[in-house]
Amino acid sequence: MARISDMHKRWMKGPEYRKAYEALEGEFDLAKSVIEARNRVGLTQAELARKMGTTQPVLARLEGGRARPSMRTLDRLARATGTRLLIRFEPRRADGAAD
Repeated sequence: MARISDMHKRWMKGPEYRKAYEALEGEFDLAKSVIEARNRVGLTQAELARKMGTTQPVLARLEGGRARPSMRTLDRLARATGTRLLIRFEPRRADGAAD
């Protein structure tokens, strides 16, 4: 069975896939950051959701990249994981990707 990371590398060679992926890259980065923050403190989705005062399905949507959370939600996530919320803007490279 092919690993998703191997399939992704192969698909990124196609211009249509690459363009669609790059359009959603911010959502993917946010989802990855949420998962990493939760894993660092060793909580399940349900446990973190309780600490945030929300539900597990809401957290699952965040981790799946299917939600655009409010600043309030991100702040609650940071407090619940003992992290600090940072938002920044970075210049893009000439090819359109962030450095």
